[in-house]
Amino acid sequence: MKKTFAMLLSICLAFAAQAQKVYSVQYPNQADVKVYVVKYESQADLKVFKEKYESQAGKNDGKWFFTKYESQAEKKIFFVEYESQAEVKIYFVQYESQAGWRDNSKKQFFY
Repeated sequence: MKKTFAMLLSICLAFAAQAQKVYSVQYPNQADVKVYVVKYESQADLKVFKEKYESQAGKNDGKWFFTKYESQAEKKIFFVEYESQAEVKIYFVQYESQAGWRDNSKKQFFY
């Protein structure tokens, strides 16, 4: 029983640990997560770095690769106009080493 549980847990974690590939949808009802881009890093829940190549995308650590097609994405996001509409507030960083969560309670939106 313990082995079965451990195996199931490791499978779930393996799926959660895949690259964070995102696709920006046109309408809020198509999105898995609604995000708002804040002006200052200190206001963000997640600091995001845009990766150039899919293979460089992170697990759930703010390293995003924007896919060309919706079917390639693990998460569909919608950029909202107002902060109050967002589930997660993000800030785009210049360097990969700056990416990561500032508010761990919001991680659930990207699993």
